[in-house]
Amino acid sequence: MHTEQAAAQGGETFKISFIIPFYNVPLDMLQECIASVLRLSLMTEEREIILIDDGSTIDPQPLLNIHKESIKYMRQENQGLSAARNAGLDIATGTYIQFLDSDDYLLTDAYNVCIAYVRRNHDVDMLRFAFTSDEGKVHRKESFTKPVTGQHYMLNNNISAICCIHLFKRELLRELRFHRRILHEDEEFTPQLILRAQSFVATNACAYYYRQRTDSIQNTENKTHITRRLNDMEKVISILQKKAMELPADKQQALLRRVHQLTMDYIYNTICLTGDRLTLEDSIQRLHNMELFPLPNKHYTWKYSLFRWLLSYQMGRKILLLMLSPSSAR
Repeated sequence: MHTEQAAAQGGETFKISFIIPFYNVPLDMLQECIASVLRLSLMTEEREIILIDDGSTIDPQPLLNIHKESIKYMRQENQGLSAARNAGLDIATGTYIQFLDSDDYLLTDAYNVCIAYVRRNHDVDMLRFAFTSDEGKVHRKESFTKPVTGQHYMLNNNISAICCIHLFKRELLRELRFHRRILHEDEEFTPQLILRAQSFVATNACAYYYRQRTDSIQNTENKTHITRRLNDMEKVISILQKKAMELPADKQQALLRRVHQLTMDYIYNTICLTGDRLTLEDSIQRLHNMELFPLPNKHYTWKYSLFRWLLSYQMGRKILLLMLSPSSAR
């Protein structure tokens, strides 16, 4: 490693651990994912590629043979995405962590800009960048926000909880891990991580390509999956609400903003995915029992304020059902 790079990190070796869970993804996609990491402006000792095989029936060995010097490989019985990510965290040694789904890839130029930024600003705990599903539309001049605490950022902004668009210091984690076998695991994990950051920066650099696959979990919207998706989202809201109540007042308000935003998203998804009035009313009653409904009268965004106002009236709920239910899209 160059002497000036070591100095920029306060004497600590700069290294990013790329954690890639793998389960039944076509090998050409996995190859593109791995290749995107190898193209980055990192020397061999500055990167660690961790491939966690979550009991896949597709054998990644052909790619391991090609990249055997570059990949740390671990296979486990199928336990789900959260368990695979946790396994990667347990063996990661990098100063920074980057999650990467095996059917996605990093956009070289923009991610290199992010690498250069954290090299120059080694006190940055967490960097959030943008993502896209259309590389052809990525034309922008990169800019970075002024560093603030994660608490300050959450208190004043809606956040994105997608863990793959955050590069963060491993030391932030401590005991924090993903909740196993639930959907929306990012929604529970990422807000808690951001809240720990003493220096949080956001950039418009579009560094992550998210591949939209018709057979992916997010695109499997049968009735059983919809029910599980909504139940797990409600569970995450409840977990974060309880954690917020254990925090000091300033951090509490920051996390509660996220709880309120997720509550709004949960009601919105209930309407969009079911279009059923009784299901909506049952959900609202449970939220009322959790003291999360009516939604707090906060001026987070104009969308939040409008949605909150409509939900306050039966007529407003009918309008939302007419506008957002699945039948209205036909």
